[in-house]
Amino acid sequence: MKKFIETLKNIWRIEDLRSRILITLGFAAIYRFGSFIVLPGINPEALTALRAQTDTGLMSLLNMFSGGAFSNASVFALGIMPYISASIVIQLFAFVVPYFQKMQREGESGRRKINQYTRYLTILILLFQAPFYLLNLRAQAAGALNPALDWNMFMIASTFILAAGSMFTLWVGERITDKGIGNGVSLIIMLGIVARLPQAFGQEVVSRLNNLSGGGLVMFLIEILLLFVVILGAILLVQGTRKVPVQYAKRMYGGQQVGGVRQYIPLKVFAANVMPIIFAQAIMFIPVTLVTMIAGGENASPVLMTLSDHTSLGYNLLFAVLIIAFTYFYTAITLNPVQMAEDMKRNNGFIPGVRPGKDTSAYLDGIIERITFPGSLFLALIACMPAFAGLMNVQPEFAQFFGGTSLLILVGVVLDTLQQIESHLLMRHYDGLLSSGRIHGRSGMSAQ
Repeated sequence: MKKFIETLKNIWRIEDLRSRILITLGFAAIYRFGSFIVLPGINPEALTALRAQTDTGLMSLLNMFSGGAFSNASVFALGIMPYISASIVIQLFAFVVPYFQKMQREGESGRRKINQYTRYLTILILLFQAPFYLLNLRAQAAGALNPALDWNMFMIASTFILAAGSMFTLWVGERITDKGIGNGVSLIIMLGIVARLPQAFGQEVVSRLNNLSGGGLVMFLIEILLLFVVILGAILLVQGTRKVPVQYAKRMYGGQQVGGVRQYIPLKVFAANVMPIIFAQAIMFIPVTLVTMIAGGENASPVLMTLSDHTSLGYNLLFAVLIIAFTYFYTAITLNPVQMAEDMKRNNGFIPGVRPGKDTSAYLDGIIERITFPGSLFLALIACMPAFAGLMNVQPEFAQFFGGTSLLILVGVVLDTLQQIESHLLMRHYDGLLSSGRIHGRSGMSAQ
């Protein structure tokens, strides 16, 4: 405890770090305040049906990522997720479209162009998604609308307000990245998740304590133990790396001779990180949109209704298959064995017993495939953990914290933020947050 207090004092002594933390907290407060600003012409007290709709199913995930702004009919209701969807699409373009591949190779100027295209696509997605949100709002909470409103004018004005709210949220995230600590977009998502945690935890405690005669307290303790195990698994997933030994005549990225010294190529067991879950989750949100379009879901087909229920067997099977497929896809994007083999050959590096060139590429490709398969299965298991928690009668909102995108983002952002703070402390020769001085973020790199 004494060391923790001393570390907090050291953090406050560093002016730049103190300023970044205060700026981050300030922008976080602005974002949270905006999530309670209701669209003009909406009575927030008459949104009971909309809040009930977002208590379960995939709608609860959308509501969680927006920090409750979705169920509040807030100007930030669509949150940062349209930008995430646009980023996914642009990443796919960068893999298959030569024009975007060329921009990726242009360095900083290319990245700026890609970011600009991502923003344009975000606006297009918002202009498409906002009207469907408003149609669902009218279907679920028509009584919340001011009777004097002209619906067509309300649709046009509110569409632009929702789009502007999401773009402002993106701006807040970028300011946190530039002036604050860590990745601002990830922090915005984490804020939405954390904002729902106290309410979800309170509901679960009340639910279990009201069932003491049926072993409610014991089940609650088992839940907490299981949650602790899942969190450890998520930390392993975020930090997990594996190193493949390679004998070098020279360093891969330098000319210094290191003959006879064993070097390593770091290959992450989870090279794709949480991206496969985000890809798969974006696709699984499509049935929700379709159900919303079909008269609020009243006339939707059983298949669509099943795929809109994140606790159903059909949803989780499809979700797991998509995660495994996207894990291989994203690993192929981030790790190119042909390029790695060419870099080794160009720098006179080699793997003992393996010929340079195609044989080295095939050897590395085989290793990547073998370590990707268990990683994809583990990722799919963690993603489907909320469904298993539901089978234990865990309250739906609290069950979302047992795995899936929410838990992985929460763990990843916390580790990244701690890594940033650790770096500032160690650069100024203060003790780090841990006695070992090593905190690994999602990049797998030490803060040391």
